[in-house]
Amino acid sequence: MLYKTKILTGYKLNGIDGEIGKVKEFYFDDHHWIIRYLVAETGNWLTGRQVLISPYALGTVNEEDQHITVDLTKKQIEESPSLNSDKPVSRQYEETFYDYYGWPMYWTGSLIWGAYPYLERDRAKWKEAIQSKNAWDPNLRSTHDVSGHRIQAIDGEIGHVDGFILDDNTWAICYLIVDTQNWWAGKKVLISPQWIDRVSWDESKVFINLPRETIKIAPEYLEDALPTRDYEVGLHRHYNRKGYWIDESVAKEH
Repeated sequence: MLYKTKILTGYKLNGIDGEIGKVKEFYFDDHHWIIRYLVAETGNWLTGRQVLISPYALGTVNEEDQHITVDLTKKQIEESPSLNSDKPVSRQYEETFYDYYGWPMYWTGSLIWGAYPYLERDRAKWKEAIQSKNAWDPNLRSTHDVSGHRIQAIDGEIGHVDGFILDDNTWAICYLIVDTQNWWAGKKVLISPQWIDRVSWDESKVFINLPRETIKIAPEYLEDALPTRDYEVGLHRHYNRKGYWIDESVAKEH
């Protein structure tokens, strides 16, 4: 199911033996645009350190009670590798973190979850993922920090990043919400990471390989509801692009 990261921010995190804290933000990699960690705000419980939760440990999202289940105990989290709140997430830390929990490392294969094109939770299949040698170097970005980055079309700027929409099945970022109020009043549109040409993190700018006029007449995104599949089909048809859900279906069949 699709969720806006802004909506999930503040949701309670319910561990096996009690509440861990609340959702603060998300870290994603800038290669596959996949959420790699949820950052938990633990209040006074674990002061002075960031608590990262991998999607491997995330369960269902409960909209009614506004919480996400976490398949970890408080003791597991408390004894996990410590990361200071003012430090970036390094490769060395990630290796220690994944080794502690025993999860397959996502950067040890060419697919979005290492050896798999989807989030494989079957421990019996993890041996294959661990043995993969096709490693790559991820750079993690914060959804909070990237919000506000300007969007550059082929022929000029169109607005800025106002938020993200993710799929809680794959934990992929499906869309960037783009606020175009500085170009034409009041309209927001969705842009898929698949349509991004490159990102200049130094300039805080996202370059997309689409002209402004095509974006201007794209289906408008109304924030009072999440996009339906019919809306998504129409959006991808407008841009003459294949839907991400087609690749997901093929991956699961194999």
